[in-house]
Amino acid sequence: MGVKGYQLKVFSGRSNSVLGSSIMNELGINPGEIEIIDFSDAETFVRINENIRGADVFAVQSLCQPGNANLMELLIMMDAFRRSSAQRITAVIPYFAYARQDRKVQPRVPITAKLIANLLVAAGADRVITMDLHAGQIQGFFDIPVDHLFAGPIIMDYFRTRDGMKDLTVISPDAGGVERARAYAKRLNAELGIIDKRRERANVSEVLHIIGDVKGRDVLIVDDIVDTAGTLTQGAQALVEAGAKRVFATCTHPVLSGPAIERVENSPIEELVVSDTIPLTEQGAACSKIKVLSVGNLLAEAIRRIHDDESVSSLFE
Repeated sequence: MGVKGYQLKVFSGRSNSVLGSSIMNELGINPGEIEIIDFSDAETFVRINENIRGADVFAVQSLCQPGNANLMELLIMMDAFRRSSAQRITAVIPYFAYARQDRKVQPRVPITAKLIANLLVAAGADRVITMDLHAGQIQGFFDIPVDHLFAGPIIMDYFRTRDGMKDLTVISPDAGGVERARAYAKRLNAELGIIDKRRERANVSEVLHIIGDVKGRDVLIVDDIVDTAGTLTQGAQALVEAGAKRVFATCTHPVLSGPAIERVENSPIEELVVSDTIPLTEQGAACSKIKVLSVGNLLAEAIRRIHDDESVSSLFE
């Protein structure tokens, strides 16, 4: 029971059932009883198979590929919770899709991240928990509370304890990620560098040169999302050519679409450390260079604190 006496109920969608199970195991509760099926015409049907009237409901659903289907599934789940008289509905979205469409970069284009925020609220969300938004300002697209968590502490703990890591330089793959890389560098007692590049068109980038000291040093490329891995692997090659001793990389959200796995395997990257906000494909799971760290404990702790009306601010650090 929480402070107000509402019963805690956690339901998982189908996008990342392993992470959903991890969260519930950390909380020591049974998963909410829910039935989700697709009809032959691809329409989704959801039925809640237990009483949730007056309950504090958390819906865990990552908006990873297929993003549109997983988003629709989450919206339908929340509508079912609302119509079943849940006291409060929190959408737990480890990976927030469309976060890269957060502003108008040319005329006559949408701001899709804002549309997603509107849809979530319209479906019944009273609160959102998410991780490593591509643009932190997306929190302002919501008129409900948003708890924005970071996988950084979990990833940094891994590299702190990794054998042989010394003379480290943390690298931002672009100017926009400098703040994130600076936070890693400060906590890992490392130097800071930047890859200066010009993006010619979507999913295609050209590395120009390295800013920072990398010669004879281990380097760690830090990003929030790795999609096709073009930027990442080109950057890794440029770092090696600039004299880097070993190249490591990390991201929170391993989208890893298209040729990404093959590019990582054929790159000079020694290890790519990712979180489980997005489940790896079979090919990704088979890649020996990819190391997965779980954020289940972090998300479970956020759920517990919100349910018990406790502060979650320490989890943002």
